[in-house]
Amino acid sequence: MALWDPRIEEMPKADLQRMQYKLLKSLVYRLYSFSPFYHDRMKEQNVHPDDIRELSDVRKLPFMFKRDLRDNYPDKIFTASRDELVRYHVSSGTTGKPTVVGYTQNDLDLWSTSLARGMTAIGLGRGDVIQVSYGYGLFTGGLGLHYGAERIGATVLPTSVGNTERQIELMQDLGTTAICCTPSYLLHIGEVAEKMGVNLGKDTQLRTGILGAEPWTEKMRVRIEDWLGIKAYDVYGTSELSGPMFTECAEQNGFHVWSDIALTEIIDPKTEEPLEPGEKGEVTITILQKEALPMIRYRIGDIATMDDEVCTCGRTSPRIHRIEGRVDDMLIIRGINVFPSQVEHTLMAIPEVGQHFQIVVERKGALDDMLVRVELNKESFSDKINDLMNIRQNVEHRLRNSLNVNVDVELVEPGSLPRFEGKSKKVIDKRSM
Repeated sequence: MALWDPRIEEMPKADLQRMQYKLLKSLVYRLYSFSPFYHDRMKEQNVHPDDIRELSDVRKLPFMFKRDLRDNYPDKIFTASRDELVRYHVSSGTTGKPTVVGYTQNDLDLWSTSLARGMTAIGLGRGDVIQVSYGYGLFTGGLGLHYGAERIGATVLPTSVGNTERQIELMQDLGTTAICCTPSYLLHIGEVAEKMGVNLGKDTQLRTGILGAEPWTEKMRVRIEDWLGIKAYDVYGTSELSGPMFTECAEQNGFHVWSDIALTEIIDPKTEEPLEPGEKGEVTITILQKEALPMIRYRIGDIATMDDEVCTCGRTSPRIHRIEGRVDDMLIIRGINVFPSQVEHTLMAIPEVGQHFQIVVERKGALDDMLVRVELNKESFSDKINDLMNIRQNVEHRLRNSLNVNVDVELVEPGSLPRFEGKSKKVIDKRSM
């Protein structure tokens, strides 16, 4: 598989770590000297730039949280002047103020370069037609992948979200070979295509999906690939760090987090202590070269493991493995921690179950009840009560064994649950309503 930047992508690990240390040291000195926010944080933590003597000393630095961005809305943490900024992106805040991210031209170039490496690692390049069906505008997804695709010499079809029938027509007429969107929207595209009499695997040139912006499981990947006849790759990032930045390679075994761009830690979310490679914890990232909105030890809230071994593709950067959930997405049901991804993983292993489900949590008296609404596939949906009862009992049994908590299951007919053109909403927690 081709490399975008062999010097960085195949650099020996010892050299990568030396480079990371130099970048970290420079970043810390710059922020201590010119950022009132970081200067005060370091003073509170009783750490000085001179205390950073090796790469592992990053652990001495204070964490940063999403609330810091909201508390300093809109741009009090920025370290670039307004004259140096060339773009803003804004994420929608579920509570309070949104988060605002500013970019210098160098920040945009770094973002595009990161995605160019990732798209090249997947096997895309000149001659590909890449349909970007993420939202454009304040959301970072569409524009990030748009510029990454142009950087590798591909042709971009900027469809954004919505107008799905038209998207399918353009996919056919213009020879789309790759699509970038959320997994739930790709499922919706596949269903609409079937209603139009279009088989995406046979009637289009689509062969690659770059899917992200919401959690999805390995079993969902298998379903998408088998159904649509494509290879589905995960993409990772957050609006605070820039947007979607890191993808899997052709091996489909974790996001390559380029060492000249980011320093990644996995920490125990409770003790805040660093974990060893392979141990599951919270993803924490330091962006090493960002100018407008530097991020040191930013606690993303995603739960995953990290692999520090050289990938079989030959790339030496660390890999974050598939996101298993978010600290703030975790549901506590009768004292048991439940992640929506666990539910999806279990359901996708049951042949009678379709692609869509919905979790409803509510409090009845002093206890929490969890209902999972499950769409059946067309072949399994029946008007025979005994057949449906057997399927429901099997689904409840599988979920109970997987989650260690009793779950009620409601089987619904194909196509009856809501579809989403952006991020899906799989959880309705009525306890907070």
